[in-house]
Amino acid sequence: MSLSPTTPSTTGAPTRTPARYVVGVSTAAFGVYFALFTPVMVAMAFKIQHIDPENAVASLGLVLGAGAAFALFANPLFGRLSDRSTARWGKRRPFILGGTLVGAAALVLIGVTTSVPVVLVGWCLAQAGLNAALSAVVATLHDQVEPAGRGKVSGLIGVGTPLSILAGSVVANAIASDVLRFAIPAGVAVVLAVVFCLVLDDKVRTVPPAEKFGVKEFFGSFVFDPRRNPDFGWTWLTKFLVMFGYAGIATYLPYYLTSDFGLAEQEATGVILTANLVSTVAMVVSSPLGGLLSDRIGRRKPFVTAAGLVMVVGLLLLALAPSIPVLVVAQGIIGLGAGAFLSVDQALATQVLPNPEDAAKDLGVLNMANALPQSIAPAMAPAVIGLGTAAGLGGYTTWYLFGALVALSGAVLVHRIKGVR
Repeated sequence: MSLSPTTPSTTGAPTRTPARYVVGVSTAAFGVYFALFTPVMVAMAFKIQHIDPENAVASLGLVLGAGAAFALFANPLFGRLSDRSTARWGKRRPFILGGTLVGAAALVLIGVTTSVPVVLVGWCLAQAGLNAALSAVVATLHDQVEPAGRGKVSGLIGVGTPLSILAGSVVANAIASDVLRFAIPAGVAVVLAVVFCLVLDDKVRTVPPAEKFGVKEFFGSFVFDPRRNPDFGWTWLTKFLVMFGYAGIATYLPYYLTSDFGLAEQEATGVILTANLVSTVAMVVSSPLGGLLSDRIGRRKPFVTAAGLVMVVGLLLLALAPSIPVLVVAQGIIGLGAGAFLSVDQALATQVLPNPEDAAKDLGVLNMANALPQSIAPAMAPAVIGLGTAAGLGGYTTWYLFGALVALSGAVLVHRIKGVR
């Protein structure tokens, strides 16, 4: 793939991708993920524990579940609005920068408060703003990258996930201040969003969309017809199931370590840092490699299935881990599968979009499959953990076994997609 700048073809599909765009979108994605994942992975669990130690599990589930619900709607809604935008500054830039600023302000609010209800409101605002930014960032992939090269660029974007998780773990381990654990990722996200907006050759829509944006169109931002677009539907379900298996890992890992392994908070953050370092190395290798190989071979589904199965193996090992070293190895295996899945699945998604004119909206609908498990998993976790504890199987062991089963079903169902090899 050539990285020299060029003008999009007359069909609207780009034929070459500017190098500055590849660097910019990768770092912007890292910034948004850093702001989103640092709370989810470590900071939020300990923030809630500091405020409400007696009800930490239930309060964490409520906060993360409600926030993920806002992400669920914000991503496709703002994606659709950016598709329709006729702003002189471009279709995507206003949403990238505006969403990041709102999300960053909300994270700072969470950091300074000592009230669970305020944390709840702040996290809902942060999820809405950052997912608005994320929808526009991801939509630039469709705008700027030729179809044959999307696996490679998706892989580079995917690297932002493990790097942001690692960065969040470093911040949580090195800094005890709740305020800085939220403020630092917020500041980094703003800086990288500004830089990306400056280098992005954003498309300007000169003709307003023919259809008005009324109540019907508003609700249409969150739905699709799987009968008319079955491949899109199966892609959505596959992503949802695999990401459900992945969503509950980090959220409850701090409690898993303190409960089942008897670690103190500082010891737990050290283990999480080590585990995330191993996972990050695995994801940094597998994410671009998976995307590049799927581009060259011209097949997506086998890579998605293989990646999902690797994640299942890691989840099983995590559930049954007898020691901290085994737990760290399990996290590495999960990272190996997740890296390849996130990159190749994103490339596959761009090939099953129902309407190229609504690319950001449809990618936002697909991103609901990422966000919805983050809402459902925390809501289900207390019940599943409670049942496992009552049955004598171990609450967190049962939770991770359940996640492995759900992820396995997603890895298998990807073969129901017919229009992509």
